[in-house]
Amino acid sequence: MFFDPLYMAVMIVGALLSFGTQFWVKSRFNRYSQVGLHSGMAGAEVAAAILRSQGIRGVRIEAIGGYFSDHYDPSAKVLRLSPDVYSGRSVAAAGVAAHEVGHAIQDAAGYWPMRMRQTMVPIAGIGSNLGVLLIVAGLFVGLTQLSMVGVALFGGFVLFTLVTLPVEFDASYRAHKVLVENGLVTASEAAGVRSVLMAAAATYLASAATAVLQLLYWISVARRD
Repeated sequence: MFFDPLYMAVMIVGALLSFGTQFWVKSRFNRYSQVGLHSGMAGAEVAAAILRSQGIRGVRIEAIGGYFSDHYDPSAKVLRLSPDVYSGRSVAAAGVAAHEVGHAIQDAAGYWPMRMRQTMVPIAGIGSNLGVLLIVAGLFVGLTQLSMVGVALFGGFVLFTLVTLPVEFDASYRAHKVLVENGLVTASEAAGVRSVLMAAAATYLASAATAVLQLLYWISVARRD
């Protein structure tokens, strides 16, 4: 199975999409990390200003180690920003910080795709790991039914990646809008923010596309067996 030309093609396409989008987002971030904000605000300060402008209270802003480790934790109401974003006083830092605050805004507004994604986290974890194991085990022992159970579980993971798309795109839209409306960026800085956010969004598109291709492959193999 793992020497199946179709399988190799799916893996190669997935790798190219992943590496390509990762390169794009890193290049955009590195470029706009060199462009300072006219306000001189750090990413954490931008995040705090947006939260105040939206009347959102009770969300902590913390620094977290790692590169591109930025995220919003809705269960703890914590916005965690990587060092380059938390302390960075650049267009890139403002864009990433605002994007993560976009998730906090979604949480406060009860944005249903975000709620749906949160409930699907356990399913996604099971589907991406156990699902593939069951598919391979079913193919190995010749049990099509077992493989199809694995396909169904993996389908849950794929659905998670698809639900993630509107959540991430909406957060970026909210981020760009609130930065402009509150005068936190100039027109030229807003263009830079948009460039960084578009590159970041492409990584989620690549992940979803790869997951869909893998699902289609597993379905074809399970039926063929």
